[in-house]
Amino acid sequence: MALVPKVIEKLRGRGAEIVVESGAGLEALIPDTAFTDAGATIGDPWPCDVVVKVTPPTREEIGRLGRDSMLIGFLAPLTSPETIEALRSAGVRAFAMESIPRISRAQGMDALSSQGNVSGYKAVLLAAEQSTRFFPMLTTAAGTVKPAKALVLGVGVAGLQALATAKRLGARTTGYDVRPEVADQVKSLGAQWLDLGIDAAGEGGYARELSEDERAQQQRKLEEAITGFDVVITTALVPGRTAPRLVSAKAVEGMRPGSVIVDLAGETGGNCELTEPGKIVVSHDVTIASPLNLPATMPEHASELYARNVTSLLELMLSDGVLEPDFDDEVLAKSCVTREAGENTAAKEES
Repeated sequence: MALVPKVIEKLRGRGAEIVVESGAGLEALIPDTAFTDAGATIGDPWPCDVVVKVTPPTREEIGRLGRDSMLIGFLAPLTSPETIEALRSAGVRAFAMESIPRISRAQGMDALSSQGNVSGYKAVLLAAEQSTRFFPMLTTAAGTVKPAKALVLGVGVAGLQALATAKRLGARTTGYDVRPEVADQVKSLGAQWLDLGIDAAGEGGYARELSEDERAQQQRKLEEAITGFDVVITTALVPGRTAPRLVSAKAVEGMRPGSVIVDLAGETGGNCELTEPGKIVVSHDVTIASPLNLPATMPEHASELYARNVTSLLELMLSDGVLEPDFDDEVLAKSCVTREAGENTAAKEES
């Protein structure tokens, strides 16, 4: 859900009129009456000046947008160029939430981070559910049970949240990333740092693509390290590209029977060689889960966080109820993927 009642009240205070599609909040357990109580109208939002949603629009939805209208949402500008071209041809000004730059003043608009927190948290719960072992150390009359050992590969927002959640559940945690500058963040959560001697820090907080030699070195060392863990959670992504392969079939074969891998990169191919996106499979007695769109499994809080991100972006454009986006502003310039037919945009430059 792109807007929730709390933010609707806030936007109305800025002079905006809000129209919500009937039933739009049902999956987030928000009835139509909650929106009308907040001051919204139930009706057809597509003719409005601004339409906000979560997922990329369909062709039919793009056809319902008015020329010179504005669309805000996750638009996949690097992986779905046909959608961006359709929006451009329709004369729609489109802002991609995933293109918002990761700078300090844009943190309140960073939807990738807010949804990454949800994914990292839920990934650990899924791992605990699938595991044949306790996460915490247990001291019982029958003896002591050692805590599970959890490895998180890729320690962006989702990875850090996974480490924190696994630690709270009592696991012994370790983090790995090709960006060594995040080691201090991992250690601040009480986790150990797995150092493989690779430095692939890139731009915008993301990792650059590894060279062939670096990939070979990483795979060899990870195959050795992974066998010592009960749970592996992978979160590594490279924007606009297939997810890097971190867990080989050989590494899976070397893990103890009953171990669990949760692969959060399934939507772009997966970090594990044996991943089947959207499925839970068992290979070599190791459970490999690759859930898609984990935030949707926690719709209440995921919607609340996303709605705050969208509202922060809208507030940057609003002045006395009038939309006046300033494209000299770095946040708006980089997140805008279409303005007018034929005009250059951030998405075109990045692709």
